[in-house]
Amino acid sequence: MNTFTIDTQTMHYVDIGEGPVLVLGHSYLWDNKMWAPQLEVLSQHYRCIVPDLWSHGRSDAAPQKTQNLQDYARDVLCLLDHLQIDSFSIIGLSVGGMWGAELALIAPERTKSLVLMDTFIGFEPEVMHAKYFAMLDAIAQVQHVPEPMIDVITPMFFARNAEQANPALVAKFREHLSSIKGQQAVDVTNIGRMVFGRRDTFDDVEQLTLPTLVVVGVQDMPRPPLESQLMHDAIDGSQFFIVQDAGHICNLEQPAVVTEKLLSFMNDVHA
Repeated sequence: MNTFTIDTQTMHYVDIGEGPVLVLGHSYLWDNKMWAPQLEVLSQHYRCIVPDLWSHGRSDAAPQKTQNLQDYARDVLCLLDHLQIDSFSIIGLSVGGMWGAELALIAPERTKSLVLMDTFIGFEPEVMHAKYFAMLDAIAQVQHVPEPMIDVITPMFFARNAEQANPALVAKFREHLSSIKGQQAVDVTNIGRMVFGRRDTFDDVEQLTLPTLVVVGVQDMPRPPLESQLMHDAIDGSQFFIVQDAGHICNLEQPAVVTEKLLSFMNDVHA
């Protein structure tokens, strides 16, 4: 792991491989290790930069000036400037896709392509916004994720049969949720408010004229395929790919299928 400091706060990131640069953004409540199966293959052809989102993995809490996902996209751009990286492609899952789209809009001349996975760049629907903010408030108040809430949150990330198909993956995520305690729990909920209180990036969607791939797990509950279809329809010339037998973390539920699709798309972009 490497480190980069912004306003005294330390961001941890992975920098592996050589070649054209791919910037990967992980899901809320996960970290850079979420991308392990993809990095194993992609890093043989590309230089992969994977920051831990603020308050996730080994990164500190967000700097005071980082108030929303546009600000976070600028933080990642500062990292890329620090690394003297002029051009890059973005692969973002969930919140990684949300800030990834903002980064593509902030630095269009530097962004070669964009992959939006199990994500949505519009407003959070009102009912879910209220539900998520109530959960975040409850977690911040008790400074941990209560067991009944772990029972609710865990299945949201996976396909319906995940506990049978991939029990170790589900158990590890439950264990991770149990480990979020104290100030970290408060810091993580602050990031959650940025995620679920995000702006409607559809306001600027016509500016996304770069090669774009939209990917979604067919059983994704938080970000259903309809949302991905809306993004695909709105982004001119984008490609659309549905991952069978997968939920929100489709890259870990169907790693071989997803890795092959990402590699194929990036090879086309860089041909």
